[in-house]
Amino acid sequence: MARTKEFDKEQVLDAAIDVFREHGFDGTSTDMLVRAMKIGRQSLYDTFGDKWKLYCLAVERYSTEETNAHLVMLRKEPRAVDSIRAMIERVVKTAEQACLGINSICEFGQSRPELTYIYQTADRRLMRATRQRLEEAQAAGDISRTLSSGAMADFLFASVAGIRIAARSGASRKQLKSLGRLALRAIE
Repeated sequence: MARTKEFDKEQVLDAAIDVFREHGFDGTSTDMLVRAMKIGRQSLYDTFGDKWKLYCLAVERYSTEETNAHLVMLRKEPRAVDSIRAMIERVVKTAEQACLGINSICEFGQSRPELTYIYQTADRRLMRATRQRLEEAQAAGDISRTLSSGAMADFLFASVAGIRIAARSGASRKQLKSLGRLALRAIE
């Protein structure tokens, strides 16, 4: 008789995300994963396939959760400009935690179609919502109308990546806050 799994798939996937966030795909061994996930090697393979499939699932879950967290911030405040500010402040606040999305892009770029699809899916959702809020802020006169909402959204997300990379390279909390303020000032 087959033995039933004695672990929560979502919890062990979250543990894998934590390992991949810190070490990347190439820097993560199967032994590191089974220790962090607190499951046996065979359970890892039976449940997730191989390390690559687990990595793709981890990136997809992380991207979905991170996108949803950004969307919550973008909808948080009645005034669009305040919601944009809340999203950037959240990035600054959490910047010391490694970002699996950015790390994955840095590690693989566009070389893996399955990852590119995950990145593009998350990016489309988030960019659409960000452009909408930027357009609302422009209509309210709270930010510049000289740039397109698409250009400003591109700039903000390049800034988000920069803030997170700066944090990984040891930037202080003060420096991260300054980067966030400058990103917001650039669209005023």
